[in-house]
Amino acid sequence: MKKKLLSLFAVVFTAFLLVGCSSSSNSGKKMTTLKIGASAVPHAQILRHVAPELKKEGVNLKITTFQDYVMPNKALANGELDANYFQHVPFLEQWNKQNHGTLVNAGGVHLEPIAVFSKKVKKLQDLKKGATIIVSSNVPDYGRILQIFKDAGLITLKKGIDITTANFSDIASNPRDLKFKHSYEPKLLPTIYKNGEGDAVVINANYAVGAGLNPIKQSIAIEKRDSPYVNIIATRKGDQKKPAIKKLVKVLQSTKTQKWILHHYKGAVLPEKNVK
Repeated sequence: MKKKLLSLFAVVFTAFLLVGCSSSSNSGKKMTTLKIGASAVPHAQILRHVAPELKKEGVNLKITTFQDYVMPNKALANGELDANYFQHVPFLEQWNKQNHGTLVNAGGVHLEPIAVFSKKVKKLQDLKKGATIIVSSNVPDYGRILQIFKDAGLITLKKGIDITTANFSDIASNPRDLKFKHSYEPKLLPTIYKNGEGDAVVINANYAVGAGLNPIKQSIAIEKRDSPYVNIIATRKGDQKKPAIKKLVKVLQSTKTQKWILHHYKGAVLPEKNVK
């Protein structure tokens, strides 16, 4: 009788342990840590905004901020990061070409309209003959800069030029002999503008907003909404199919997040989707 009771107790105790393990496994969602590199503004801000939503989906974001355009792709390519969020497709394509890379676009999120600022004139068309235009050394942005000046009627471009790969040597006519100086680090441009250097300074929205400037209200010209320069989530080839990356892109592209981008940045940063 005693043996039967001991056997019964052993069976019940084992069953209790099995039920307990199963319950523990089901009650806690398995978390996946996603290491992502981003520019401080607005990229890291947007990522911090969606982090709680992603945690509900089982994804824990570990965000590393970068102050330049050089290191994020290097860190992604060598495996230090799982993804990055700071660049547009033309920049990614040029980086891959120059570095024999295979990084890919996992999905677009927002547009940072590049804008022209000036302490000398109130309209782009008011620039005088021989005016100096200060721009960054970031070659993939040259086409979007040229497009702004072309739309203002200040320059024309050579026929057949692809605007996403255009350079200042592709200017066909420049009646006012505008001087484009393009040897400056992008992050220095807000300071250059505030110091009153040049007749106009072209600044990307992430650096403008980070320096307290509003491209919508303070610029004398701004990039149009139908720009091909949407900022993207980039990954190593094949990783864009991973569940955690898919969840990240889905949350960033959701109507809820896109509306937050529009209203939080008051138009200085535009969502990829046309939301209100």
